[in-house]
Amino acid sequence: MSEDTRPATPMSRQIAEHHSLLDRTLALPRPILVMLSVLLAGFAMSQIAIGYLVISGQLDGKWYDIRDLGNAMVSLDGVIQNSEMDSRIASTLAYLIPTLAGATGIVSVVGAWLLIGPWAERRLIAKFQIRQGPNRTGPFGLLQTLADALKLMQKEIIIPRGADRFLYFVPPVAVFIPAILGWAPIPWSPKMSYADLDVGVLFVIAISSLGVLAVFMAGWASNNHYSLLGAMRTIAMMISYEIPISVSLLAVVLLTGSTKLSEIVMWQSEHGVWLVMLIPFAALAFLFASTAEINRTPNDIGEAESEIVAGFYTEYSGMKAGLFMGVELGNAILVGALMSTFFLGGYTLFGLETWIPGYLILATKIGLVYFLFVWIRATLPRFRLDQLMGFAWKFLIPVSIALMFLTAIESSILVRWDVPSFLSLGLIALVNTGSAVGLTFVWMRLLFRDADLSAPPPPVLTRKMGGLQAAKVLRG
Repeated sequence: MSEDTRPATPMSRQIAEHHSLLDRTLALPRPILVMLSVLLAGFAMSQIAIGYLVISGQLDGKWYDIRDLGNAMVSLDGVIQNSEMDSRIASTLAYLIPTLAGATGIVSVVGAWLLIGPWAERRLIAKFQIRQGPNRTGPFGLLQTLADALKLMQKEIIIPRGADRFLYFVPPVAVFIPAILGWAPIPWSPKMSYADLDVGVLFVIAISSLGVLAVFMAGWASNNHYSLLGAMRTIAMMISYEIPISVSLLAVVLLTGSTKLSEIVMWQSEHGVWLVMLIPFAALAFLFASTAEINRTPNDIGEAESEIVAGFYTEYSGMKAGLFMGVELGNAILVGALMSTFFLGGYTLFGLETWIPGYLILATKIGLVYFLFVWIRATLPRFRLDQLMGFAWKFLIPVSIALMFLTAIESSILVRWDVPSFLSLGLIALVNTGSAVGLTFVWMRLLFRDADLSAPPPPVLTRKMGGLQAAKVLRG
């Protein structure tokens, strides 16, 4: 391009001389290219294995069973076990191959969400703010997230002076592990879950608590006051809101009589009711406490830009900062999946799952919960730390515990009460809703009994003369 035809402004030159997505990909460091190639190869091998099972006719059932992870893994295990090879080798392969294929499936689902989710969130927030959002890279800006990830991979990693070099590199990877493991017990269809654990609820609670270790490690190892302050804020918030999450899930366990996620979903399907209708306060407490757990607006005090720069990952750059951002988004999607499983019927939809794939139903519910998160982010301001902690310890925890005991009494009566289920469940819904509203009202009156909630009087000048006359007087 000659000097005469070169665009004049820096923005125009940037648009005219931009590199394609392929150029950015090929410019990545060799270790990253090797890692991406291995992931793509693993995904391709898993798809070939499932395709072989489909062609050989070993996946029977509904038409969408060709994508059913559970059926595919069971069939693949049977093929390996019945093969003419050494028993030890066959047993090892029967364990490793389905495990790797299942893990590839989970990583693929999460990766797809990580590519689509930021684009959708940015476009939605742009609509809320009456602007366009990302619209240049790819059709409708769909590849903008991928371009941002490639850009972060090419950025220099700067280690702060005085930082602990070993612990500085561990948190971006450690914080990613709970975000992936949390997907393991979630059922996507009757036979489609990576690990349908008997203690699935306890597993979810335990895994959600591990992220706090990586956060504190990142804040302490960075040797930065803002990072340490953000880490301490996040730890206090996570510890506080672990209690309402556990109490809400305990109410679910008391009502359904199981800690297995697939059985919780089937209980809602068999009774024809979602748990959000029976225990609405537990669902709301779980949703609000989860926003604090995953550091989402309005509870993102651990990375408050107006106060402490970027919180616990202030000193992280390049893809290490990108991993923290990706984990935040992944956790939001995981919370949407858990909310859908525990309180919104999971992959069931009042019988429609017999001809609509269950994983599509669950994905739709996850998308709706995620849209709610985006709506909240675009609407509400950030809470102060004292407001957030006071809300947890003074209101959310005691009210959740009280309603959990009420649910325990109701579940014991439900077992012994010989009446139609719709009568007992309807009565439980009415009692729990009324108790939640009444207890919230009473508790708030007790908390704010000494507070002056009257509206402040209007300014004297404005009340007497009006705004325009007051401005003229002040100007004169």
